[in-house]
Amino acid sequence: MSYTFTEIKDCHNADMASIIRKNLEDAALNIPGTAYFDKSLDNLSSYYSESNRKYFVLLKDKEVVGGVGFAPFELFDNCAEMQKLYLAESVKGQGHGYKMIEKVEQEMKKAGFSKTYLETHHSLKAAVHLYRKCGYREIERPSGVVHSTMDLFFVKEL
Repeated sequence: MSYTFTEIKDCHNADMASIIRKNLEDAALNIPGTAYFDKSLDNLSSYYSESNRKYFVLLKDKEVVGGVGFAPFELFDNCAEMQKLYLAESVKGQGHGYKMIEKVEQEMKKAGFSKTYLETHHSLKAAVHLYRKCGYREIERPSGVVHSTMDLFFVKEL
């Protein structure tokens, strides 16, 4: 079994949207104010094809089992927001979240960003643990946050 990262392609859109929706449903976060209702969710490859945005899928052999992306975060100087880090249930607890964060942080640095921001929900305990363990520090809610249901906010210098 081999795991690889690749930039998202059109053929990955449906699988990644399904993984994200399943995760949010399992956490009872399939509600307004979350990524569940993002207009771009079913076409991530198009959304992340714009300048200074990227999304990577984690493939197990050729099967999509996770993904993570970034886009500029205008509320802070030279900052990218880590977005939509989700894993399929079948690969959770195997250390892939750490690898995905390492990958996306490297890509943010390559794109010239010096800081990263993320938002999450307190009920996503494994994600919150992962972010803290990877050096993210909690901050107050920035004004202008789009996903109104999110209630934890983090930053990290790259």
